[in-house]
Amino acid sequence: MKSVVRVSLAVVIAHTALAVNTAWAQTTSSNELKPAAARTAANENRIRTQLSARDAVVLSSELAGKIAQLPLREGDSFKRGDTLVGFDCSLNEAQLKKAQAVTESAKKLVQVNTRLKQLNSIGELEMQTSENKAKEAEADVNYMQASVRKCVISAPFNGRIARRLVANHQYVNMGTPLLDIIDSGQLELQMIVPSRWMAWLKPGLSFNIAIEELGKTYNAKITQVGARIDAVSQTVTITGKMDVNSPELLAGMSGWASFPQP
Repeated sequence: MKSVVRVSLAVVIAHTALAVNTAWAQTTSSNELKPAAARTAANENRIRTQLSARDAVVLSSELAGKIAQLPLREGDSFKRGDTLVGFDCSLNEAQLKKAQAVTESAKKLVQVNTRLKQLNSIGELEMQTSENKAKEAEADVNYMQASVRKCVISAPFNGRIARRLVANHQYVNMGTPLLDIIDSGQLELQMIVPSRWMAWLKPGLSFNIAIEELGKTYNAKITQVGARIDAVSQTVTITGKMDVNSPELLAGMSGWASFPQP
């Protein structure tokens, strides 16, 4: 009888110990998993980023006049050298022709006076006066030529029209913004990261960029690290570029840049 009691007691003790060990293991496992997940989320090297064009310019008028040509609309593409804005410069062109005629007459007078000076028919003062008038007339031609060149605004690079700020046939003053244009070349990734990342974040480092607007992930690389750290926020600006230049990617899109663990 005592032997049976001892066996039953041993079995109870064994089951109790097993239950305690199982509960402890489950509690320990749960407590260990939660901090691990927290550490993974906390140490994930992820930062917000935005696509931007390498060159973005707001073209302004360099003269006062009426717009005669505005061929492109928002979203249209253009190539370097294409006409983006043309002004009605009939008055400027007429003034240029007048200045050229005055210059031609002044040069002929210099030629005549040079011959007369050789014959001692005129004095030095008359000769210098005619030469100065010829130089003044030539300066007027150069000025009017520069004004006429401003009548046409050509594209400084290959790009697209981001926004039209004026309309065709509109009269504008000098300095009036006309077009907002962006470069259609390789888009850049602009990011502001903690300065402590500079210990491992170097040019050439590969990372992934998830574009929210498209729901796609692309490969990219760091191309440049900023030259100065912000003393207040302890951050630094870095620049990257994607390995592909897909037409679906547009300036202004944003997403998350994920870097490998250092």
